[in-house]
Amino acid sequence: MSYLVVTTLKIYHSSSVMAFSLIFQIAKTHLLSKKKQTITAMLGVTFGIGMFVLMISVMTGVNDYLTDSMLESTAHIRMYNDLESSSRLSIVEEIFNGVKNMATIAHQKPKNMKLNIRNGMQIVEALRTDPNVAGVSPQLNSQVFYNYGVVQLNGSIAGVNILDEDKLFNVTEKLKSGTLESLLATSNGMIMGAGLAKKLNAKVGDRVQVTTPFGTTMTLKIVATFATGNVAVDNVKSYASITTVQKILQRDPGYITTISINLHSMTSAKQLAPEFQAKYGVKSEDWETANAVILQSFVIRNLMTYVVVTTLLVVAGFGIYNIMSMTINDKMKDIAILKATGFSASDIVAIFLVQAIVVGVLGASLGLCIGGTLAYFVSQIPVDFGEFSSMTRFPVAFHLIHYVSGILFGVGATCLAGLLPSRKAGKIDPVQIIRG
Repeated sequence: MSYLVVTTLKIYHSSSVMAFSLIFQIAKTHLLSKKKQTITAMLGVTFGIGMFVLMISVMTGVNDYLTDSMLESTAHIRMYNDLESSSRLSIVEEIFNGVKNMATIAHQKPKNMKLNIRNGMQIVEALRTDPNVAGVSPQLNSQVFYNYGVVQLNGSIAGVNILDEDKLFNVTEKLKSGTLESLLATSNGMIMGAGLAKKLNAKVGDRVQVTTPFGTTMTLKIVATFATGNVAVDNVKSYASITTVQKILQRDPGYITTISINLHSMTSAKQLAPEFQAKYGVKSEDWETANAVILQSFVIRNLMTYVVVTTLLVVAGFGIYNIMSMTINDKMKDIAILKATGFSASDIVAIFLVQAIVVGVLGASLGLCIGGTLAYFVSQIPVDFGEFSSMTRFPVAFHLIHYVSGILFGVGATCLAGLLPSRKAGKIDPVQIIRG
């Protein structure tokens, strides 16, 4: 009994292999008998997948560049002293404190308050030990006037530990002249925005007089210039050491106004910001909240990207379906002969499914190569958005997921395009086909 079962299985296995081999040979004959039609079907897949890869690579590259440009100058979490103007903060409170009088306040002005973060340096040291924090940069920011010869410009100066700032925002790559080490070696030095330096007609080595809104003046030496590509920053901002800015503002060594924090995972900023605020009693703002309007534009841009590439794939899918349908219609007499000689409907479907898979794999592979090559050439196109922009080549993204999606869609679309009409053809009576 067991010998009979094994023998039967061997015969079944052998017949299955032979059946598949025969189906493959018939599919191969169909493909090679009308080479022009086969090539046309392959080119339909190739064009669709090639354009998909090119479009999504370019559009994703642009989106990634804009996102990186925003994030490279934005801390994941920013801690600062949030001031609010109210009667509680005005001088009226001091005058009428504890006295039961009714006072009407018009055009109230806040009393003189310090902008610094209380115990700021202690908070910085505590944050450095937090396992979620990748880097911390304390800052002292102030509005100033830059005076160079007869030119006087309004701007801002940021007192920083330049090594901490470089770790968070990669200042080194943004330098147009000079080095970070020059700031560390110069007692009253500063790194000036390239746009601001151009307006002042000042260069590395020149000395610029800096005046605070309170009238304090100090002469600083330009040791380097930087350009972020953001005109709103490059035309107004300079870096100096925290000690230098504290001297300009006549503040004590622990006086800081901002703490910039980068996390190991930027996606956790929205969750950690309220925890830091509750723990340290300092206003903490995550990068998503600070850039809500910009992020909305990114969402719209990404949505447009997916609409365009999806439309492209749908159009390519219909093209592939039409080509495969025409191919199967041309083979109706062959289908009738095959069915008349004993081939079942499932065998007919298998024959055309093999053809669809071959066309899909070859066409999609060629499309990936063409799309990837075109994307590479686009990435080599030189662009010039001015001397303050760091972009030198057109931004193009090369993500493996795009290529995997392309070949899966190409093969899947051709299989579906071959399956639907072949199932319909498999159910037709061969006598009706032969009679015409």
